Amino acid sequence: MLDEKNELIAKAIIDCAYKVHRRLGPGLLESVYETCFCHELHCHGLEFKRQVAVPINYDGIRFESALRLDVFVEDRIICELKSVEILLPIFHSQLLSYLRLTHRRLGFLINFNVPVIKGGIKRIIL
Repeated sequence: MLDEKNELIAKAIIDCAYKVHRRLGPGLLESVYETCFCHELHCHGLEFKRQVAVPINYDGIRFESALRLDVFVEDRIICELKSVEILLPIFHSQLLSYLRLTHRRLGFLINFNVPVIKGGIKRIIL
């Protein structure tokens, strides 16, 4: 179970994704959706970072830019954005790994290249 703050942020993230998809529709590059999605997050008063480099420790060595999160909202929720024909299982695995390695519990996999955005949003909780 997630705390109320995470749930409020999650609802705002979904609202932002819906708004971007409603205005732009499918078929654009991921970078376009990321830019507009971040604009909507800003309009909702949410703090976020784009293309966040996350270090990992492996075999006693720290690799500074091993991971790159698309959008990290309120230092709590990871949003991986896609614009693909089909969400492959590897994308789900990728987000799960990001959550584990960053010690976060909630992430969204959002595919904007769908006719109806509801089908393109996957909520993942650890």
